[in-house]
Amino acid sequence: MILPTLVLSLAILTGPVSAEPGAPGHSHAAFSAGKPGNPKKPARTVVITMKEGDGKMIFNHNHVEVKRGEQIKFVLENHGELEHEFVLATPKENDKHALLMQKFPDMEHDDPNAKRVATKKSGELLWQFTKAGTFEFACLIPGHREAGMHGKVVVK
Repeated sequence: MILPTLVLSLAILTGPVSAEPGAPGHSHAAFSAGKPGNPKKPARTVVITMKEGDGKMIFNHNHVEVKRGEQIKFVLENHGELEHEFVLATPKENDKHALLMQKFPDMEHDDPNAKRVATKKSGELLWQFTKAGTFEFACLIPGHREAGMHGKVVVK
């Protein structure tokens, strides 16, 4: 019978399947800049405002320094007239994501390292920087990053 052979072949190729987070066979995406923060642990708050004007789109901070292992609560305030987002990754990863955003500009993010913020609204992103290096935060809505909406996080 072909069907059981096909099911067995798929099980061998994909490994065990489980709907429970953290169970064998369940994987989480790896993030270059660390991992989602733990709301039960202390965090330093960094307020990032987003706005546009005079042909530019900016974050109020374009450079943030953190210690390796430190947890940061980014409070994201959109003071602009347009929707903006905050995506934390390497510049190369953001380049790749930006190309995808050009094809699908209304893409919704469900990643813990990204947050879209509506006009005159705010949001939060809690992140623990477990890896040293230089990372980028950027608004990847087409045209926003190119208009200046990006910054660095340096983890020492």
